[in-house]
Amino acid sequence: MAKIWQKSVTVNELVENFTVGRDREFDLQMAAFDVLGSLAHTQMLESIGLMSADDLQSVQKELKKIYKDIANGDFTIQPEVEDVHSQVEMLLTQRIGDAGKKIHSGRSRNDQVLVDLKLYFRHELQQVVEETTTLFRQLIELSEKHKDVLLPGYTHLQVAMPSSFGLWFGAYAESLADDLELVLAAYKITNKNPLGSAAGYGSSFPLNRTLTTKLLGFDSLNYNVVYAQMGRGKTERIIAQALSSIAATLAKMAMDQALYLSQNFAFVSYPDTLTTGSSIMPHKKNPDVWEIMRGKCNRLQALPNDVVVMTANLPSGYHRELQLLKELLFPAFADLKNCLHMATFMLQNITINKDILNDPKYAYLFSVEEVNRMVLNGTPFRDAYKQVGLAIEKGDFNPDKQVNHTHEGSIGNLMNEEITTSFDKLISSFDFGKVEKAIESLVS
Repeated sequence: MAKIWQKSVTVNELVENFTVGRDREFDLQMAAFDVLGSLAHTQMLESIGLMSADDLQSVQKELKKIYKDIANGDFTIQPEVEDVHSQVEMLLTQRIGDAGKKIHSGRSRNDQVLVDLKLYFRHELQQVVEETTTLFRQLIELSEKHKDVLLPGYTHLQVAMPSSFGLWFGAYAESLADDLELVLAAYKITNKNPLGSAAGYGSSFPLNRTLTTKLLGFDSLNYNVVYAQMGRGKTERIIAQALSSIAATLAKMAMDQALYLSQNFAFVSYPDTLTTGSSIMPHKKNPDVWEIMRGKCNRLQALPNDVVVMTANLPSGYHRELQLLKELLFPAFADLKNCLHMATFMLQNITINKDILNDPKYAYLFSVEEVNRMVLNGTPFRDAYKQVGLAIEKGDFNPDKQVNHTHEGSIGNLMNEEITTSFDKLISSFDFGKVEKAIESLVS
């Protein structure tokens, strides 16, 4: 079957298979967004006189049917069709005739895929934010619930000073809040409209790019048409940096969980149904979920470098290897969302050990507390430090295990309320409601 852009020459089958690659597979994930772009683009075409009102009505009606088919899982890209854009246009032409052939006026496959990607990335970032929010609230809940339970803090993997489950859980919550600052930056850069940039040099048609920006719920335009194309690769790199930041937080938490579940620590436990056993050791309760999460998130931390290497030496304009970025970003979104979801699920089933510090090996945790107590009672710090050190050397150290930390962000003053307030303010900056309202208006 001839391609919709094909002239008299048929592309060699080997070349076609190599260049198309996995595009059809990933294009299926963009199908709904391709239709949204066409719904907005055709409204704009009618507004500038490049499509009649009757043709617009036919096209819009059929595009909305295709959109519903996609939502119901009844849409496929036929093997002989190159991509999702061609599939949608072909279906329209088959069903409504010449009106379907008019939808490509004023655009190129370059800006068509750009707008599809922007819409897809925007949607995926929203889902990442929602999964991160659920995990954040779970961590804050656990931090408050167990804020009075102490556990050892470590430096250099050596017993250092008292910490608490309140601090531990709360630290990861605040880390996620910082991660979402990067996601917000990625979302803002993503939420700009490239449609109308065509092949990267604009169009001689009097396109109304402001109208499609409004219809698709974008915050603004990629104004310069050359930059709209240059932004492909840059957008993916910035998104990759945001995803890798969340992944770094999850990887560190997964490592803590794997350590703390081991018999040597025994700080936390999980139901047997959430751990795995050994083929020869009947006593094992392996933290496989956390280990797989650690591996996936470590891999995600390489994502920005993968994108950079793919695009580092490209000049301005479109280049075909840009399509390979989909192979990096699309699975990354799926992996990160899955890891966030599993982290929340596991934490909903965690049990903490409330008697950790009864073990005598943790007595030295309180050496600094004892030094500070002596200083508060008038002993110079260096003298207090020396006296406590000598008592430890002689085996005479018998500390008071009460902890009295009151400053901001300490064991006795977690500031979870302030962290949550800051987080909620950040979430409101995404303004997902505006986007949802615009999309609903397009498809209704």
